Formats: sequence, C-alpha cells, structure tokens
Amino acid sequence: MTAPVRVGVFGLLGSGNLGNDGSLEAVLGYLRAAHPEAVVDALCGGPEAVTTRFGIPATRLHWYRGEYRTASRAGAIVGKGLGKLVDVFRTAAWVRRHDVVIVPGMGVLEATLPLRPWGFPYALFLLCASGRLLGTRVALVGVGAAPIRDRPTRALVRWSARLAAHRSYRDAQSRDAMRAMGVDTARDEVHPDLAFALPTPPTSAPTGPAGPVCVGVMDFHGGNDDRARADEIHRRYLDGTIRFVRALAEEDRAVRLLTGDECDATVVAAILDAVDSPLVTAADPASLADLMKEMAAADSVVAIRYHNLICALKTGTPVLALCYAAKSDALMTEMGLGAYCHPAREVDPDRLLEQFRALERRSAELRRTLTERNLAAARQLEHHFRSLTAALFPAADRTPTLGKTS
Repeated sequence: MTAPVRVGVFGLLGSGNLGNDGSLEAVLGYLRAAHPEAVVDALCGGPEAVTTRFGIPATRLHWYRGEYRTASRAGAIVGKGLGKLVDVFRTAAWVRRHDVVIVPGMGVLEATLPLRPWGFPYALFLLCASGRLLGTRVALVGVGAAPIRDRPTRALVRWSARLAAHRSYRDAQSRDAMRAMGVDTARDEVHPDLAFALPTPPTSAPTGPAGPVCVGVMDFHGGNDDRARADEIHRRYLDGTIRFVRALAEEDRAVRLLTGDECDATVVAAILDAVDSPLVTAADPASLADLMKEMAAADSVVAIRYHNLICALKTGTPVLALCYAAKSDALMTEMGLGAYCHPAREVDPDRLLEQFRALERRSAELRRTLTERNLAAARQLEHHFRSLTAALFPAADRTPTLGKTS
C-alpha cells in the first residue's frame, strides 16, 4: 500500500491578513479536489487560527513569540537572536517530514510594505534551503514579487527563489522582477491570483444611481523605502479617504467600510470618528468570502488592499483602486479597469470623486467586461492546477476542480 503524500503549507497564515488566508483556502481547495489522499499540515504565523478555520494541524512559524515586535530590551534582543538559530533546526525538522511544501500565493518575494530582512524573508530562505538540502520539493505557487532595493532583503529573496523546486507568479511583472534579480524564470508560469479560484457569492442587481458603496481601507504608511516619510504618507492617505467618504455621505450614499487585515481597524475607527453620519457603517469581515458578500451587494467599490480589489473584481462589481504598488495597477489593467487607478500615496479627494463618478457612469459596461475576464481567469487557473499536479505529484492521475461559482 502506497503511503499518502505529505504536504506542508507555509507562510504568514492565520495572522489576521484575509488575503493570505484566502490564498491558503484556494490551495487547500485544490488539494482536496485533486489529491484527497494528501495529509496536510502548516508551519505558519497563527497556528491556532489555521487549525480552527481550516481543520489542519499547524505549528508556529517562529520559535520566538515576539518575532514581529520591535526588540528594545536586552532580553528581547537576545530572544530574537536565539530564535534565528533555533528556527534553523525547527524549520529543517518540519520540512524533513514532508514530500512537498507549498507557499500559497502572498507577496512573499516583494517588499512593497515595510519589511525587515531577518523576519519573513529569513524564514522563507530557511524553508527553501532546507527543501534543497533534504530533498523536499518546495513550491512557490502564484506568489507576488517586486524589485527590492534593500540589499539583505534582496539577497534572501533571490536565494529563496533560486532554491525553490517550483515557482509560479500571480502576474507577469512578478516574473520580470525575479528575472531582473538574477533568477532563471524560463520555466516559470504566470497565472491569475489564487483568490480567483475561490467560490463567488450571488451578485445583487445594481440598486440604482444612489446605491451602497464599499470602501476598503488599510493601515497604510507607504512601502519599505518610505520609512522616513511614513507618518506623512499615512496622514495624507487618511485625510483624503475621510474627505471622500464624507462627500459620499453628504450625497446620501450609504458607505460600508471594509478591512483586509486586523491592523486596519484603527483606520476604520478614525473615519467613523471624523464622519458623523448614520450612512457610514463598518463591517467586520473574517474571510475573503465575507468581503465578497459585502461587495456583491454594492453598486461600486473603492479599495486599497490588493485582495480587496480582487474580491470586488471577482464579484463583478466596478472598483476604483487606490494603488500603493505596481501590482495593483497591473491587476486593474488585466481586468479591464486600468483607467480607474488612483495613487494611494497622493490621495486627491476631488480627483478621486471625479474618477468615482466616471466609474459609476460606465457601471453596466464594466460589469460585462468583468464577467468575461473572470471566466478567462478561471480557465487559466484550471490549467495552472493541472501543471502543478504534473510538477509536484507526478504519480497522480486526477485533475483539480475549482470552487463552484455563481
């Protein structure tokens, strides 16, 4: 009797980021459809949350529990340093127990948000190096990448990608970024983000010219290269968003504030405090499915987080993107909404309102465009999952089935 294949999933999963968990959900859906015999567990940021929600065993990613808190005391500094050494052996021991390890989506090869090299980039390097040394196939599946200026971070990311047994990307510019960093990408595939494989909730018909608007927010302070002006960027983004939401409320539009990570709650609170109107309310989504339900009932969406944009696009709801990285512009262009992008670092509420009204005037046309683009994305992901099976599970004879959409 053949032993079941042992599959590990790895990443900042269960840590409060809905997009990361949505990528995990898509990969688990693929595994359960195409490889139901596989035994799956996780090495992740929030093991308790992953086990509770997805029903798989999970182990904490870092030995030191305060890994992502700033170390200012001697004890914390020693703890972090010791943790780096302990994690070498913990990661290798976990990798050794698996036939395949999958890193599901996420922007693991980019630094478009603040990132320290000895945090997750170091953890990813340990994973990929362990896989190469121990003969376990490590697959970076549908990941995001971007040019990285910080030398230590760039080196760790480059070597992680080189050591992985399989790589695929969620857009062409991610593959281009890795090629520019010296990674041979000749055999690497590009396909839509894994979240496009998730089930889609029923979409409500537009309620008219004054229907509800979803506004996705983010605790945004710029990227890894913006640390010197992080406070200024955050203030400009927040002030512009407040003025935009207030203008909608003054026009008697119902506004639903949405988050994509636990840290976004402070931005929601600031907007609710500044815009005193019963028309402005906030949701508390626990998954991408919750986000999609909110957006499917809206006339339009304005959002900043990458996976909030995907949720709107996937439901076929016209969306205006506040873009903080090139990946958002590329996504919007791919889905036919490239004209509706606005810089998150330089929010101009008057210009934002002008773009929003232009978006709504073309609502019916854009909904038809999104229907076509979503069908194409589903077909591309079907092809990718077949390729993934051939690459990682060569003995398998099944083909994956994506989540049912409606």
